[in-house]
Amino acid sequence: MEIHVKNFLRRLFFELFGIMITRGDKRIVSLRSENDRRGIVLLSYVIDPFLKRNSDNIPVSHTKYWESLQIAKTFLELGFDVDVINYNNSLFFPNKSYNIFIGSRINFEKTAQRLNPDCIKIAHLTISHWCYNNKAQCERVLSVQKKKGVTIYPIKMAETNLAIEYADFATILGNHVTIDTYKYANKTIYPVRISTPVLFPWIENKKFNECRKNFLWFGSEGLVHKGLDLVLEVFSEMPDYNLTVCGPVSDEKDFERTYYKELYQTPNIKTVGWVDIDSQEFHEIINNSIAFVYPSCAEGQSGGVVTCLHASLIPIVSIQSGVDISDDFGISLRQCTHDELKKSITYISQLKNHDLEKMAKKAWEFARENHTRETFSRDYKNAITSILRERNISSK
Repeated sequence: MEIHVKNFLRRLFFELFGIMITRGDKRIVSLRSENDRRGIVLLSYVIDPFLKRNSDNIPVSHTKYWESLQIAKTFLELGFDVDVINYNNSLFFPNKSYNIFIGSRINFEKTAQRLNPDCIKIAHLTISHWCYNNKAQCERVLSVQKKKGVTIYPIKMAETNLAIEYADFATILGNHVTIDTYKYANKTIYPVRISTPVLFPWIENKKFNECRKNFLWFGSEGLVHKGLDLVLEVFSEMPDYNLTVCGPVSDEKDFERTYYKELYQTPNIKTVGWVDIDSQEFHEIINNSIAFVYPSCAEGQSGGVVTCLHASLIPIVSIQSGVDISDDFGISLRQCTHDELKKSITYISQLKNHDLEKMAKKAWEFARENHTRETFSRDYKNAITSILRERNISSK
């Protein structure tokens, strides 16, 4: 029975994705282009979505799952076969020559050194450089230590790596702040706008006057890194303003203990915890909120920020969020101080209904124009075709 099941699965994966080969617990998915073959690409990113039976089962908790699929699809359309490995596959040794290697920062230099010398190596960068990222997070942790007398474990520390040094080119999710952290390497870097897994319709008949003092913090792990401590402290001092917290608070017990009073015992702060962005609960939250506050210290390009923009919420976010916010639809935080946060929150809440609606609509339109799966696909294909032209490799 076990042999029959394995044979069935092997045939299934072949039909869906090409040939899947297993080396211990390190899997390889091989995809074949239906167009004239121009070469072969090694993609080291997220392998999980390639093992799903259909695209409907791809997780929407992070954009990397769909984006990994789309990167492979781009090369298939350009006439390249694609071998996919997981980014943490440190045991991979190539048994063939590759024309192009695409890899995230993890294991990039290790894999790059094992490839044929003429392989074009392209780093796919999704966070700020680890030196910048880790320094910024340590400064936030130190700040909490001084205020609260405890040390919050830093769970967003990036792995040390030399991806940009070993890359010939790079694509990056981020804005000028993110890109600047890699400029020292003097490599050509192509910005690619992050996608979004869910599109929200414009909220008709939103009661802006009733929700003008309701704000949202929305983020994933790394609560200190993403400024939840700062937001809690500010709203605990602003009892006339309401804050809803959506994020995995209970997963970070040291943070939860340290900010228990603010999270659970402060009347104007409601901690929801992790919420599905496609749920009715989240739709009710965004319908009853005017803006979101996100003073992150370092990002690539925040998917949470993009989600909230799509949800028609006015952004109050740090420039380090990786998303450039225009003055006509939001506020770009420069220092993320208590005073700056308070002034920004007060300013938004005191605007006229017409101005609030105008800003919310522009935020929604900006997201629709700049952060969709279509824009990611277009940006990524343009970057790759530019690289192919520079290296004199013909493409469609």
